[in-house]
Amino acid sequence: MSTTASVGSVTPVVVRLKLSLLRNGLRQSAGRRAAYVASIVFVLLFAALQLIGLIALRGNTHAASVTVLLTAVLALGWAVMPLFFAGGDETLDPTRLVMLPLRPRPLVRALLVASLVGIGPLFTLCMFAGSVIAMAHSTAAYVTGVVAIVLALLVCVALARAVATANTRLLTSRKGRDLAVLSGLVIAVGAQLVNFGAQKLGSSGLSTLDPAAEVLRWVPPASAIGAVDSVNEGSYATGVAQLALSAGALVALLALWQRSLTRLMTSPDGSTLQAAEPTRDKAGRSSGLSRLLPAGRTGTVMERSLRYVWRDPKTKAAWVTSLAIGLIVPVFNALQGTGSIYFACFAAGMLGIQMYNQFGQDTSAFWMVALTISSTRDAYVELRARALALLLITLPYATLVTVLTTAMLGDWPALPEVLGLSFALLGAMLATGAWSSARFPYSIPQEGYKNVAPGQAGLAWISIFGGMVAAALLCAPVIAFTIWLHVSAGGEDWTWLLLPLGTAYGAGITLLGLRLAAPRTARRLPEILAAVSKG
Repeated sequence: MSTTASVGSVTPVVVRLKLSLLRNGLRQSAGRRAAYVASIVFVLLFAALQLIGLIALRGNTHAASVTVLLTAVLALGWAVMPLFFAGGDETLDPTRLVMLPLRPRPLVRALLVASLVGIGPLFTLCMFAGSVIAMAHSTAAYVTGVVAIVLALLVCVALARAVATANTRLLTSRKGRDLAVLSGLVIAVGAQLVNFGAQKLGSSGLSTLDPAAEVLRWVPPASAIGAVDSVNEGSYATGVAQLALSAGALVALLALWQRSLTRLMTSPDGSTLQAAEPTRDKAGRSSGLSRLLPAGRTGTVMERSLRYVWRDPKTKAAWVTSLAIGLIVPVFNALQGTGSIYFACFAAGMLGIQMYNQFGQDTSAFWMVALTISSTRDAYVELRARALALLLITLPYATLVTVLTTAMLGDWPALPEVLGLSFALLGAMLATGAWSSARFPYSIPQEGYKNVAPGQAGLAWISIFGGMVAAALLCAPVIAFTIWLHVSAGGEDWTWLLLPLGTAYGAGITLLGLRLAAPRTARRLPEILAAVSKG
């Protein structure tokens, strides 16, 4: 077989490889097939609705601004998604092809074509087609639109491939798995940003998009879609320049992709070289963290819990998500002018959830913890240390969110009472979390995206939502006292009392909850170990 024939046969082989991977993946289980079909139906329906909406913009003065911004957002999504969902496409890891006699250039071309197969490219194609229909009003504009659609789609795909190839070592490492677990945080933050943007558009109209669109229409691949509007207005030279920008970006991305691919497939893995080097002995040296913590079992358990937060992917993802959402909800509502200072208590509630299922993060290694618990006192110290480790993060963070929300709303007289309510809520969450950890433990799978082992979803729901309801009921005395101060004559002058009272109430309810949970923990060690070892 000639060299030319061999090169030409790479592209269809890689495309068939991707189709085979997709087909074999769907054969694994009926649930996976159902999820895939459901996702296709959802994406197609969403794409159809978006397409109808874009067509409805036809003739609107701000149609060009909407489509240019939509293209920029889609390109950003293509650049970010490989960092969080690399496991969804096996061909995103070119190191699987490293032993094959393939040249970088034909491999880049083959992978580029294979990347056009899938739900994502189809959705993007629909959005770009709708954008062209919304703007084009002449034959020249439609011809330009066809070129723009192809260019914009290729730039998006090449951008995703270049980012994925440049970060392959990261995506296949432990840090990469940590990054993938944080995808839920990206979705949560993105949803809040979309909500904020939608409210701004609803109040100000589409004209607020024009300044940003004027800048982005010169940024590839949005410049390709912007060229349609330029040609539509008779600015042919401007349209050609915008298309040239996207074409240049495509060439640059392909060159960057090819260089990263060559370096990746010809250089040794740095992690292997590092593992081969002799490690330094640090035995006997205490870390800075351990020197700051109390001595004995309390300090040891606190250090272990904090290391889980930093090193364990699932625990880290839960913490980062709680920290982000606990800040986003009150701050975004304050920015929108519809917020209340009491939304700051949301941060304490989100962080308090981390006390639930404390033993689940240990998984089967809980047997080592169980061996050290021989009495109710040992169980109490274990739970108290875990609560103290949580408080090291939650107390200052809840205070920061409350102060920030107060500053944005300008309601400084209400700061003491909101802080008191936050501390009381946090204490109630710690109390109910300690009890539910002993009563309703469940396993957290270390692999995959699920946070609950199969068959234990009911335990998780009871533990979290039942505990949250119980925590709200435990805070009822403080909430009732707050309401009484606001409705009674002259009571608002004494709302500052809620800070010391709420703090004392939170501390007291936490200690009471730990005391009640300790005997149950000491009695149910075998049951807890069995429950948390199923993942």
